[in-house]
Amino acid sequence: MSATRNAAHPYMANSVPEIKAAMLKEIGAKSIEALFEQIPADHRLRTPLKQPPALRSEAELKKHLVGLLRRNVSCETNLSFLGAGIWQHHVPAICDEIGTRSEFLTSVWGTAMSDHGRNQAWFEFCSQLGELVGMEFVGLPVYSWGCAAGNAVRMASRLTGRHEVLVPETMCPERLAIVRQYCEPPEMESHIAVVTVAHDRKTGLIDVADLRRKLSKKTAAVYIENPGYLGTIETQGAEIARLARAAGAETIVGVDPISLGILAPPSEYGADIVVGTIQTLGAHMSAGGGLGGFIASRDEEAYAREYPTLNVSITDTTAPGEVGFGLTLFHQSSYGLREKGKDWTGNSVYLTAIQNAVYMSLLGPEGFREIGELIIARAHYAAREIGRIKGVKVRWKSGFFKEFVVDFGGTGKTVARINKALLKQGIFGGKDLSADFPALGQSALYAVTEIHSVEDIDRLVAALKDVTA
Repeated sequence: MSATRNAAHPYMANSVPEIKAAMLKEIGAKSIEALFEQIPADHRLRTPLKQPPALRSEAELKKHLVGLLRRNVSCETNLSFLGAGIWQHHVPAICDEIGTRSEFLTSVWGTAMSDHGRNQAWFEFCSQLGELVGMEFVGLPVYSWGCAAGNAVRMASRLTGRHEVLVPETMCPERLAIVRQYCEPPEMESHIAVVTVAHDRKTGLIDVADLRRKLSKKTAAVYIENPGYLGTIETQGAEIARLARAAGAETIVGVDPISLGILAPPSEYGADIVVGTIQTLGAHMSAGGGLGGFIASRDEEAYAREYPTLNVSITDTTAPGEVGFGLTLFHQSSYGLREKGKDWTGNSVYLTAIQNAVYMSLLGPEGFREIGELIIARAHYAAREIGRIKGVKVRWKSGFFKEFVVDFGGTGKTVARINKALLKQGIFGGKDLSADFPALGQSALYAVTEIHSVEDIDRLVAALKDVTA
């Protein structure tokens, strides 16, 4: 809209020139331009942006957005084998039904009058997740698995007084980037050095010999993932934790909790802090937010005092048999100490935690075992059938959960070309690993979950045979 037009923008009632002038006068600025004078000239745009004409009505805006959305290709209308951080799992209808109830969806958290079962639902989330990972203390969720891992590294650094963390070189690149952000640049006083540990090319597991060489008195923590980003099940967890403990370092284990119906909880092989995703526990796929990550540890004050998150406690009340719930350890968070808090926290995924609690209560121990067995059986069936295709081989054929690496090097075709051809048949192929892990060549990470039937897998195999021929 023209700056001289004496009318408000449709969505900004205070955008007329008179109100702008009044606000500038109130703050003592001569112009809007003066508000940005601290930005160096060479950092500022020199020519106007080439923007399309402004949309003048709600009807035009809706039409424009619907048109953009129609360009999307979704997993509802296509068969997807993408994973690598966001996975397609079944979300029971009751998770959405309870998660959208007004008591949870519209509650203004933090006040007694807004708690209509919300604190209890959060407490149940923490309790169930703690039982699943084998830890007694669980905080309310953070924004993502990467944020949980970054926070855990900083927790370990504060606990040990050390400033180095060892991580697998096969770690998810996005999570690794987030951890590096949490560890801050070398110029910062609280910088934590991130050192990668090699993997065994024959097994895909951590190279324990390289880990031994890199452990030192500077190491605050050793971070591993089980299952790993490339799907492998880390069978050396107990030895890794033993080596870390001997060096005076913490052991942090990242997990996909849906695997814990058939895999041992991290506490059983020496984890001090456990982190992971909550997206696989009854939450829909979401690109850009709402995925969620958790942090768990032993119920010891030393750990509890380092949590960046809010926590929920249970207590007896004056009424016999009645209990109450409330937020605890508030002061050490950013809400209590602002920039001096353990870290910034927020409630962007607290609603997801309620859906997680519903999902975990629905499955129970037997349900988690059944879904874990189904996933690992379907994933291994897919790997076996794909591995029979000419020119295609599966790396690390045994010891993986729901994801596995497929090497297309023998076909003479790139993963990008193969995926483009698969999409024409209504199939999303695996995540292309060639850029992030060039040593793996033209390889892709395929994900198979409980939503994939044998017929779905057979359809994928037939399509791969066709596009790689």
